[in-house]
Amino acid sequence: QESLHQSLSVDLQESLSMAAKPKLHYFNGRGRMESIRWLLAAAGVEFEEELFETCEEFEKLIQGGTLMYEQVPMVEIDGMNLVETRAIQRYLAAKYDLYGRNLQEHAWIDMYVEGLKDLSDMIMFFPLSLPEEKEMNLEHILERATTRFFPVYEKALRDNGQDFLVGNRLSWADIQLFEVILMAEECKPSVLTGFPLLQEFKARTSCIPTIHKFLQPGSQRKPPLDEGSIETVKNIFKFECGMFLKNMATIVAEY
Repeated sequence: QESLHQSLSVDLQESLSMAAKPKLHYFNGRGRMESIRWLLAAAGVEFEEELFETCEEFEKLIQGGTLMYEQVPMVEIDGMNLVETRAIQRYLAAKYDLYGRNLQEHAWIDMYVEGLKDLSDMIMFFPLSLPEEKEMNLEHILERATTRFFPVYEKALRDNGQDFLVGNRLSWADIQLFEVILMAEECKPSVLTGFPLLQEFKARTSCIPTIHKFLQPGSQRKPPLDEGSIETVKNIFKFECGMFLKNMATIVAEY
């Protein structure tokens, strides 16, 4: 009887753990956590955030032993401390049925998401450009967006003949594309000129109730980095100016 009681107690604790809201550990800004926020929000999942604002707070998190590689983002969910952005996103996409219906759809979603990561990384690191680099870097982002990346997704929507990139329902790839479109429009509002299907996709996706809710003021969506938050990020992670070109060198080397 005591053994049964202990077993039931363990089952209850596991059940409570599974039911708890995911907790996101990161700095108070977008970075690599923002796509994770988007995925949870689009799935209609409420989440909590434990945000740090100083290097000392980040070091305390590291010393706690929950960060496998001593780096964030980290998400507490289902009794686990998940790290590595792609691992977190794949887990969430699978858990909340945003990862397609079969292996072929998984593969298409992965390909689309990986391409979008390259573009989003360019935009994410852009605020860390040196002043004399900014104009050149912005031109580079817009040129890549309009000649290399957006044509792929315009064609994907045309070829699929549906409202979505893969299959006939919302997936991780759609959520990522929508986020990156908004990021690109922050660089240049007219960036979708010449991409009518992407324009329709953006308008359609913004009306999905969970996504519409995340777009509203007061949500957990983070604003673009400003000068003050850039200094905070640089102090926490020991970033330096000129990170854009260093990051782009890595991306170019992967092609």
